[in-house]
Amino acid sequence: MIKKLRRKWIVLSVLSLFTLLTVIVVGMNGINYYSVLSEADQTLNLLVRNEGAFPGFDGSKENQPPSDMPPELPYETRYFSVLLDSSDNVIRTETSRITAVDAGTAREYAKEVIQKNGDRGFIGEYRFARSDEGEKVRITFLDCGRKLDSFQTFLFASMGVAFTGFFIVSVLFSILSGRIIHPIAESYEKQKRFITDAGHELKTPLTIIRANADILEMEFGENESLQDIQQQTKRMAELTSDLVFLSRMEETEQGMPMTAFPASEIIADAALPFHALAQQQGKKFICSIQPMLSLYGNDKAIQKLVCILMDNAWKYASKDGVISMCFEKQAKILCLTVRNTTEVKFSRGDLEHIFDRFYRADLSRNSQTGGHGIGLSIAKAIVVAHGGKIQASVQEDHIFQITVFLPINGAR
Repeated sequence: MIKKLRRKWIVLSVLSLFTLLTVIVVGMNGINYYSVLSEADQTLNLLVRNEGAFPGFDGSKENQPPSDMPPELPYETRYFSVLLDSSDNVIRTETSRITAVDAGTAREYAKEVIQKNGDRGFIGEYRFARSDEGEKVRITFLDCGRKLDSFQTFLFASMGVAFTGFFIVSVLFSILSGRIIHPIAESYEKQKRFITDAGHELKTPLTIIRANADILEMEFGENESLQDIQQQTKRMAELTSDLVFLSRMEETEQGMPMTAFPASEIIADAALPFHALAQQQGKKFICSIQPMLSLYGNDKAIQKLVCILMDNAWKYASKDGVISMCFEKQAKILCLTVRNTTEVKFSRGDLEHIFDRFYRADLSRNSQTGGHGIGLSIAKAIVVAHGGKIQASVQEDHIFQITVFLPINGAR
């Protein structure tokens, strides 16, 4: 259990770190890209409004651009434009403000824009904008190569830093997780040790009390008080034994001896006494077991699992109700299903906590049946020890169902 808790803590911590770094990297680069795009569109808008050129600029220092435009912008910007008629034929190309593109290349870029049929976008590293000039159409291109290169450099750098940080912190999480979980592990071990030791210590006085009650009954005859003492000491002895068994089941470091065994025969033998019990109580018991099924696990634990589930079904079954058990193979999984009609109304919260220790879905009914509220916890521990899953559900017509899925190869 402690190993699983440590693994879960590491996984959750690493996932949280990965999510945080992803949000940071995506957010920073998203803002960076939006800034590049916004700046490019602002420059394009200036060019579009002035028919593919900067307003008031002819390249000479005597004729400077307007004061609301950065003075260096016309000198550091590379752009070109293509003027088309209504039939998309090239009328004129303007490539004087860029050396990397000639008239022929500009016409090719214009054709690609026409095929895209969009007003704004990218052709390679050039941002373009379409604008109408009367019956003519002008396509203006802005060179964004340097800014896109800077964006990509920042993107790869941030990803590299994030990955390096993620790797280093993940290693630190793995190393430090033992120290972080240590207090919990120590507390859990003390709890298990207390339950085991208390269980063994209680056995002797409970045995003495029962023996003395038997002697008093022999001397003074049957007595209601003595019967209550015998009944309660028996109940406490069973509860103590169940707690010790559950504590041992959860000691995953030791585990249980496991081997391949005929699961169909073991489950059939465990269900056999309930046929006679059904006849005595006037209930209907339907048992369907697929023959010749084998399981790698602990046969005694599986037998106890069946007894717990059947006993639970009998306690919650309605008067003159129907109880059924089905054991079959589904692909590479063995499925054990126990169903019973019931008058108890299970809420969603009941189903979520029904396998918790000492949880009772119906306190009044449990007081009548004498349950400890620990049987299903033991059942879950047995299933988990075999690498399986257990779940509870309520079907139509007030049918309570517990389903167990066991891998054929067990928890090897």
